[in-house]
Amino acid sequence: MNRESDRVAWVTTMNKRLLLVCVAVAVHHVPQQAWAQFTDARSYDNTPVGINQLELSYAHVHSDTSIDTSLVIAGAKLNLDQGTIGYTRYFGALHRLMWAEASVPVGGLAGSISGTTVQGSITGAGDSSYQVAMLLKGGPALSVTQFEKYKPTTIFGASFTITAPTGLYDPVKILNLGSKRWYFRPELALTHQFGSKQKWQLETYINSYFYTNNTSYHGTEILRQQPLPGVEGHLSYSFNDHIWTSLDTRYSFRGTTFVNDVDQDNGQHNFILGNEVNLSINNRNSLLFVFADALVHDNGPAVVGFSVKYDYTWGKGHK
Repeated sequence: MNRESDRVAWVTTMNKRLLLVCVAVAVHHVPQQAWAQFTDARSYDNTPVGINQLELSYAHVHSDTSIDTSLVIAGAKLNLDQGTIGYTRYFGALHRLMWAEASVPVGGLAGSISGTTVQGSITGAGDSSYQVAMLLKGGPALSVTQFEKYKPTTIFGASFTITAPTGLYDPVKILNLGSKRWYFRPELALTHQFGSKQKWQLETYINSYFYTNNTSYHGTEILRQQPLPGVEGHLSYSFNDHIWTSLDTRYSFRGTTFVNDVDQDNGQHNFILGNEVNLSINNRNSLLFVFADALVHDNGPAVVGFSVKYDYTWGKGHK
């Protein structure tokens, strides 16, 4: 009887440890590498200079499998609810359109193991992100009046995003919403409109995540990660001036991690399929609905999720 009790206690203790590690890895990988890495379709469309945009969004992500394949945890379930506030300013430089964006997320993460009483949760601020972007070809800097005569053409753009370790992080705690490391993501984008009245739009994005080390991983360990490059494809169709929808895909690979210089042998191969629907209520207000599912997730998070985004636009000359 004592042996059986000891065995149950040992299994429960190990499950708790595995869950805590799993949730900790999920915090590092779910928000940034499974959901936020998916760039919205039509992100590089030309826009009049002097425009401001306020974005409020809510995202829910569910994972029912281990994030790290080296931690095989049957019945692990993770749920992330995240709200984000962002601000974007469009301006001209060198006669080209540029924009700068900043966003701050606040979220709650909960995890459990089916068939046990093991569970944990945390709520707080996540890591903030900052982006600067420019349309290098096909995106002249135009005023609101000039933009009325603009005819869309093939666009080549570039952006650079920095994610700062400003989120909630305590090295002595396992559950954290911050990553305790910097993320850098350069991106190149090519967009082309075609078809009757140019209602179709095809986009290709090439980007890569680069990471600094987390020197407080699990308290005293050092986490290092290789770059995680990826390519995205977006095919969208405009039904009219108020509604468009898109089919979105992303494939990413590599991203192997090292803990205290020990190779974790967890290089990733991820394929995400998504769908977006944009509804323009009027010239100032719009809604964007996004759904994404990780169809292939070798050493990456097996997630399914959705988000709702509200945009409010204003600026000089904008009606």
